[in-house]
Amino acid sequence: MREPQQERSRATHQRLLEATIECLAERGWAGTTVGVVAQRAGVSRGAIQHHFPTREDLITSALEHMFDRRMHEVRIAAEGLPRGEGRVESIVVRLVDYFTGEVFKAALQVWTAAAADPVLRERIVPLELKFGRTVHAVAIELLEADDTDPTTHRLVQATLDMGRGLGLADVLTDDSRRRSEIVKAWAAHLAQALAPARPGTAPADTLPRRE
Repeated sequence: MREPQQERSRATHQRLLEATIECLAERGWAGTTVGVVAQRAGVSRGAIQHHFPTREDLITSALEHMFDRRMHEVRIAAEGLPRGEGRVESIVVRLVDYFTGEVFKAALQVWTAAAADPVLRERIVPLELKFGRTVHAVAIELLEADDTDPTTHRLVQATLDMGRGLGLADVLTDDSRRRSEIVKAWAAHLAQALAPARPGTAPADTLPRRE
């Protein structure tokens, strides 16, 4: 009997995490109450408290779980990308997609609430630092770039900062057409800048030197 109970418990846990992200993206921080999440997940308030003692536990756990899953999906999707021309652009598109997706929109609601709530901010700042380090590491991995080079590090970070800005621009209106043009232009620049640092290629004189 224990195994079916464990399976049901895991399924409930998963539904709660997914329902929380959906509520945050659609209703914002104030609208994502324990009661609303329980109703969407189809469970009782008592079931939520069994898995997550506080609302903050539920929300931070949901963000962390869904972020990890999204980064895994980005890695899997990148495995099927062709080598050569167009690869960098495809990778940049997938990274930017994260910042325009449901997880980012949900996180944005929590970050905004944390700015005015010192207790919540204390929990969110370490989570945001983890997200930042992880997405940077994933970008380096997919681009096969040398992160020990200061110029490369800044270029990859600029890519992520650009993605975050494009994600913010997409919150209120559909910015997909302009975003596509910006991503294409930046990816072409990034591919050219990173090419000399790839294995088997010679350094280019046009690449910015280390200070």
